This record gives sequence, structure tokens and C-alpha cells, in this order.
Amino acid sequence: MNSSAQLNHDNLLRHFDQPEQFLAGLDAQTAASLISAAADVALILDEQGVIQDMAFASDELKEHGDLDWLGKPWLQTVTIESRPKVQEMLLEVATGGSTKWRHINHPSVNKVDLALSYTIVPVVREEGRQHAVAFGRDLRSQVALQQRLVSAQLSMERDYWRLRHVETRYRLLFQVASEAVLILDASSGKLEEANPAAFNLLGDKARAAGWTFADSLDSLSVPGVQQLFASLKNNGRAEPITVCLDSSPQAFFLSGSLFRQENSTHLLVRITPVSAAGGSGESSANRMLLAALENAPDAFVITDLDGRVQSVNRAFLELTQLASEALVRGESLQKWLGRSGVDLNVLVSNLKQRGTVRLYATTLQGEYGAKSDVEISAVAIASGDQPGLAFTIRDVGRRLSSDTQAVSKDMSRSPGQMTELVGRVPLRDIVRETTDLIEELCIQAALELTGDNRAAAAEMLGLSRQSLYVKLRRFGVGDVLSDPSA
Repeated sequence: MNSSAQLNHDNLLRHFDQPEQFLAGLDAQTAASLISAAADVALILDEQGVIQDMAFASDELKEHGDLDWLGKPWLQTVTIESRPKVQEMLLEVATGGSTKWRHINHPSVNKVDLALSYTIVPVVREEGRQHAVAFGRDLRSQVALQQRLVSAQLSMERDYWRLRHVETRYRLLFQVASEAVLILDASSGKLEEANPAAFNLLGDKARAAGWTFADSLDSLSVPGVQQLFASLKNNGRAEPITVCLDSSPQAFFLSGSLFRQENSTHLLVRITPVSAAGGSGESSANRMLLAALENAPDAFVITDLDGRVQSVNRAFLELTQLASEALVRGESLQKWLGRSGVDLNVLVSNLKQRGTVRLYATTLQGEYGAKSDVEISAVAIASGDQPGLAFTIRDVGRRLSSDTQAVSKDMSRSPGQMTELVGRVPLRDIVRETTDLIEELCIQAALELTGDNRAAAAEMLGLSRQSLYVKLRRFGVGDVLSDPSA
């Protein structure tokens, strides 16, 4: 900045080649206007450096702080660290030397120093007395920019050291962990990093170039690991599996998680011995139960208390015609239930009041329009850190189809049995079957009252004989080929 300021100062002194021709004879007011326009702050100093007059380019600069400097030595109007610079500038002017631009700070009442860049030009009057003009340029915008730059630099340094500390803790945990941990490239499966426990378990061949995790697996475990990795890439999660290594007869639990770093995807793989993971009978039974629910023929869904899906099994994905659990997680279960806005509210309210719901009949609609008649049983899960709701959904379409056919064949269904169809069979079908039941009962009663006289029965029912015969054939009542009245 000093070289640029010196160049500007030299231009100020040497710009005009013929000043006596163009600037000679200027009156005092014109000279004052030129001086005040040449800088943001202009100070008239006597030989002792006392401020005799001053001018400001803007009222905003004048009102920045306590700038009542008239009659005061210039040295007393600046901050302590700027005083040596002012003394040096006044000495250079007194000895006839040229002054360089210097950064000078003035104290202010608003606790923010007024930063100005000064240079001094000596002025000799006719009577031989020498004054000097101090030209000051406002540096507040530059100072603010420098402060922001310094703040940004300090913030970057703090973030850098915070990351270094986090990396140090990660490295320490990674090295001292007794569990084997590997970081693999998700696309190629090649090893990127492993802790000492992993190398001790897998052997030195894991350090070879081009090694993949499948190279250290028993041949029977390779398909399961490939499926686990594929599930991690597609869904972001997968259930742990049991594997065997080619170097050890012991069984291990293999679990993984997916994470992104910069523009690449990685797999974090953990290998835990079955004995260390807890091979007790209870843990084994729990794992068997989870495996059974995952592969059960009935759909199984776990939601939060508001009915938003957290986990489902394969049967639910088949019913809803979806390819992966990632498409279901976070959605409301109501999205696939038949009666929009009704079923889920009824189920949730009953679960909150009673804790369980049994055989709730409704329909389930797939993603591509397929509908299934289902029965839902549910239970509220109050234990654990995160309460939720569990739903078992059974497809009863085939059973209801046979029940509907039985209605047409067996018209002795009682009103109680008819009401049991509510929720399983559409209302129009129930009304139609109920109407048929009433018609059959009325025809049978009329035939009994008339002694099986079809003509009298038709007259009693307000039907023509032909209509009565049609209904008799429809319901299979009596011998429709004979007419007792004939």
C-alpha cells in the first residue's frame, strides 16, 4: 500500500508541467475548495503541528466521532500507536523532505477508530511563514474488508483444527477397536481402509493390491454378502447376516452401512464373532423371530404413533407392488388402505385406547391399482426408547370370494351373519343379497299360506305367474316344472 500511496503522492506533486500558467493568482476560496476536494479530510497545520483549520468531504465523516480538533496539536488527536508516525511525518516536513502516505487512526466516541491515510504537503506563505496541509483519505471500507478477511481466516483455521481433532479421535477409535472394521469402495468392492483387528482376522492377503472382501470368504457365504451389499446400495440399509471366512471355521456376524464422501460412495463393514455378538438362546430366538417376520406370508408393518411407516417385510412390498423398502419408509400407511382418511384413524385411535385391534376388515390398494381384501390385526408397542405400532395384514381375497359364492347358494344366512360382511364385501353386494333373501322368504311364506298354489301365491305377492316362475327357478324353490293349480 505504501508504494501505491507514494505513486499517488508523486502524481499529486508532479502532474502539472506549467502550474504557474494555469494556477497562478488563485484566490484563497478557490485554493480552499481545491484542497478540500482533494481528500476526504484536509488539515491546515502550523509549524508546531497544531491544527489551525480543517475540512471534511462529507457530513457523515464529520459526525463519525468527536472530531473537534481545532487548536489542538495533531499528535493529540490520534491513537497512541499512530503517534510515532505523526511525529515522523512532521519531522520530514520540517526538514524539507517528502512524506509518504501513512495509516493513521483517530479515536472515536463510538469505540470504532477512524482510519485515515495521510500525506503532508508543505505550503510557504509570502511572509516566509510555513504551513502544511495534511490530506487524509477514508480507509474505513478497506479496514472493514480487512477485518472480514481476518475473521474468515480465523474461522477457517478453527474449522481446520476442529476437523483435525475429529480425525484424530476417529483414527484413535479406529485403531484401538477390537471389532474388525473395513471401509470398501461401493462400486468396485476394493479395500480402502481397515483397522488392525481386521488385518489380524483376514491375514496379510488383505493388504495385497486388488483384494476384495469376497477373496476372504467361504464360497457358501459369497452370495449372501453380495445380496447384503446390493441391499445397502439400493436401500441404504440391510439386516446383518452370518458368514464364514476361508481362514477360520468360526461363524461371524457381518453388518454394513452406506455413506457418501465427496463424490464417491463407501461401505462401512463390521465383522463380529458370533460368540462376541451374544450367542445366547434368547438372542438366537430373537433373530429367528425377526427372520420369520421378514419372510412371513402375511404382510407386517411397523409405524410410528402417527402411522408413518418405519419398516416392512417382503409380503407388504408384494401387496403394494413396490420394489424396495426405501419407497415405503416415511410414508403414511393410509396411502395404501382402501377407505381414505378413515381406516388409519380408526386403527390408531383404537390402538391408543385398547392397545390391540383384531381382524379389522378393509382393502389394500397397490401402487399400480391392484386391490386386495385384507384383515388387519395390530398392537401398540409401548416398550423401548421409541414407541410405535405394529400391523399384521392378511390377504383374505380368496376366502371372501368363497363366502360370497356361499351367499348365493345358502340363503338361510341370518341378519347377524349378513352384518359380519360389512367391511369385507361392498355395500351394494350386501344389499343385493339381502334383497334376494327377503324375496325368497316371502315366496316361501306365500306358498305355505296357499298350500303350494302358485297362481294364488303370485296373486298374493302381486306378481304375474311368469315372474313367480322366474324367481322360483332363480332361488331353486320347489318344483318349477309343475303347477299344482293346473
